[in-house]
Amino acid sequence: MSDELQRGRAPSIRDVARLAGVSHQTVSRVLNHHPSLRPETKQRVLDVMAELQYKPNRAARALVTSRSRTLGILAASSTQYGPASSIAAIETAARAAGYWVSTANIESSDAASIADGLEHLAAQSIEGLVVIAPQVRVFDTLAQLSIDVPFVTLQTTDRDLGPTLSVDQIAGARLATRHLIELGHRNIYHLAGPQDWIEAEARMRGFLDEMSAQDVATTAPILGDWTAEFGYYAGRELLTVRDFTAIFASNDQMALGLMHAVRDAGLDIPRDVSIVGFDDIPEAAHFWPPLTTVRQDFAEIGRRCVALLIGALDPSALEHRQSIVPELIVRGSTGAPSF
Repeated sequence: MSDELQRGRAPSIRDVARLAGVSHQTVSRVLNHHPSLRPETKQRVLDVMAELQYKPNRAARALVTSRSRTLGILAASSTQYGPASSIAAIETAARAAGYWVSTANIESSDAASIADGLEHLAAQSIEGLVVIAPQVRVFDTLAQLSIDVPFVTLQTTDRDLGPTLSVDQIAGARLATRHLIELGHRNIYHLAGPQDWIEAEARMRGFLDEMSAQDVATTAPILGDWTAEFGYYAGRELLTVRDFTAIFASNDQMALGLMHAVRDAGLDIPRDVSIVGFDDIPEAAHFWPPLTTVRQDFAEIGRRCVALLIGALDPSALEHRQSIVPELIVRGSTGAPSF
């Protein structure tokens, strides 16, 4: 390494080229994932870049290539498990494809906040956009705005905004409900999520559809707020009547609260009450008993989402609607009813 680099100057593309014994154009091709490079040449350049801890200048590369190689994410409620997991999966898939990701988290769903988020992303010359907006009202606002880059939404609504890629929440809820019915349960409650969340509405619909298809009577779902605390207090109220043998909770955190309430009442899971959640958060397998739940494949969501955007950055080339069917993970929190 040269004295100048040892003194702290940031390495340049020409430093990488000199030490790798190639031209700076070859280093540029490596950075831009050019298919014509020989594997051994590419690896030699990558090794030198690692040795020098070289970090390419994104702005300079964008000027040369007229491409930012940046995807944008417009995200609401990004602290919740589903949106946060989706963002992480997209970032991982984008990095693997040689793209950066810029995320604009909107704290409010009003038109001004959404417009500000889109403007922030547009200033970074994004080449594609992912919209992660769990609330219906965000889509109502987006429908009134102009999005001038290819985009994909991760929720399916009756608003036709463009291509969507989503987990089939209805199918997942039907899997959970059918599992309880097949175990012999006929008195099943549903603890739903917030009314304005698209996933909550779809999971509630899936529950009601499966109960109807199996000709099992049902009571009105209870609207929750995704938190374990709500699940706990809802469980305590329900147990004062105890006219059920199973509960399907719309997410794992509320299921955790329900389990707490059941144990506080001196009852056993699943002998007295069976409980199913949704999401398969990492802790779900370590609840006591381990939670039966519906798993969403967020890694696959990320891969497909990025592939849709970078495979053909032409909106007309994107398949209009794609869905991924989730998987029921059966664990110890469900069993046949004891009465």
